[in-house]
Amino acid sequence: MEFGVYAVIGIACMVAAAAFSKKLGVAAPILLVAVGVIISYLPGVPSIELEHDLVLDFLLPPILYAAAISVPIVDFRRNIRTITSLSVVLVVATAFGVGFLLFTLLPDLNFAAAVALGAIISPPDAVAATSIGRRLGLPPRILTLLEGEGLVNDATALVLLRSASAIAAGGILTPWDGVMDFFYAVVVGIAVGLGAGFVTVFLRSKLNDPVLDTAVSLAVPFIAFMPSEGLGASGVLAVVVAGLYTGHRGPNEFAAQSRISDRINWRTVQFLLENGVFLIIGLEIRTLVDAANAEDQLGFDAGAAVTIGLVATGALIVLRFLWVGPMVLLIKRASQREERETYRLRLALDAAMNPPRPGEVHKRRRGEWTAAQRARTERIYERKRADLTQLRRERIDWRGGIVISWSGMRGVVTLAAAQSLPDDGSIPYREQLILIAFTVAVVTLVVQGGTLPYLIRLLGIRGADATADSRELATLLDEISYAGLTVLDDPESALGSAEPIDPDVIERVRQSSFLRAESAWERAEGLGAEHGDTPHRVYRQLRMAVVDTERQSLLDARARGAYPSRILSQAQAMLDLEETRLRPPRADH
Repeated sequence: MEFGVYAVIGIACMVAAAAFSKKLGVAAPILLVAVGVIISYLPGVPSIELEHDLVLDFLLPPILYAAAISVPIVDFRRNIRTITSLSVVLVVATAFGVGFLLFTLLPDLNFAAAVALGAIISPPDAVAATSIGRRLGLPPRILTLLEGEGLVNDATALVLLRSASAIAAGGILTPWDGVMDFFYAVVVGIAVGLGAGFVTVFLRSKLNDPVLDTAVSLAVPFIAFMPSEGLGASGVLAVVVAGLYTGHRGPNEFAAQSRISDRINWRTVQFLLENGVFLIIGLEIRTLVDAANAEDQLGFDAGAAVTIGLVATGALIVLRFLWVGPMVLLIKRASQREERETYRLRLALDAAMNPPRPGEVHKRRRGEWTAAQRARTERIYERKRADLTQLRRERIDWRGGIVISWSGMRGVVTLAAAQSLPDDGSIPYREQLILIAFTVAVVTLVVQGGTLPYLIRLLGIRGADATADSRELATLLDEISYAGLTVLDDPESALGSAEPIDPDVIERVRQSSFLRAESAWERAEGLGAEHGDTPHRVYRQLRMAVVDTERQSLLDARARGAYPSRILSQAQAMLDLEETRLRPPRADH
């Protein structure tokens, strides 16, 4: 009963914060932290301390999975080097850099334990950054980088934390053993994530009951997480990989109703869990301060811990700026190099299209090989050209670099990982170290998160052009509509019918496709169960055949990377809604 009351109060706080944050212009996570701190100091409110196992094993997997399934893998692939730089290399460099600083400030702390704390506070949480960015209209590529970083850096930090803690406690004998443990955790985590994704996608593709499909969907994060952790690998990375795989294969394998349910269900789960964790951060502040003061060692009380937390925060901000600045320059050079490689590929393709010269030895065999190579080269060239087109549109300049540098708020993982520090005496100042980590999380969330909207406005950064997006959506609908209408060239074959289809029905199907595309162009230009083979049933079946072909055309366009992911997602949602409308509802049994 008491837990139910707390749950209702917590949900009420989250909904209110989300509603008022839009009016106040402040991110909901910041409001929730502030509300949590205020509530924790109210008379009669008990001390609150959340078990770290509950966060790491129960809350974190679905949070990361919900974020991963919504990240377009095409965008992730296009920015993989930059995401890796931010989420792996920067996290490791930050952990050791801040760890050295803490080792200097706290002489009783060994270097491995200092690196462990550095790993705890090194991964930024992109929840607040992306929520602010979407509201203010950050460019899609910057949002992709922040989302990708937020997914992968958690795994990097937790694996590094585990290895550093084991070295500090004497469980790992040498740093080389720690490096091998790190790579083992990454490789096995990726393998388990792919396996879990493949198996669950296959299983869900065979389920016709949306209730059963939803039940399996909710279990996927734990299906990936638990085996990986049991093997001593990174469960977090396994969850992320499973989410990326599921999100990418969903349009091919799942029914439209399943995809719509997935979007709604996981957005709800993500909202409740993410905001709940930020509320808990605020609620735990008082408990942490009291614990640090109770465990005061040689004057190292809560005030000293907060001071060191502020120093560590400053170091984190400086290190991120020092890293992102050169990274933006390298992105520009990499883009220029990709342009040269694409141009050379175009030249190779032109050369491959020339027929063999007369009298050439093995002419036929060479011709067959050239045809195969040409087809493969054309696919590679089309993808590279599409990648370059999108990256040129969403070029990151110095202003984008400043926004990325300032988007370093800490959150969920810092909360859970800090409390996972061993309490067996192997790491001194445990309570103070936890308070340092929480100080970093709260200060970065309030200071950086609170000022990020003003920074975006000051720099004059604008997001995607709504008019251009509308035109691209209309162009994509034209493309898939024309592909779908080829079904009407032979409608009897599409339905497997031996009798001719009523021309009026065919015309209705044709007009439906035209009307949808025309409606999209008007918006872009700113202008305003039946029984038997009834005409309506035939129309619905034929229209469904058209939609299936349109979906395949959409998947081909996605594979080519010819359109931005946000445009593809809009078209996918439209096809899903139409498919749901066309399919007759299933009777409940």
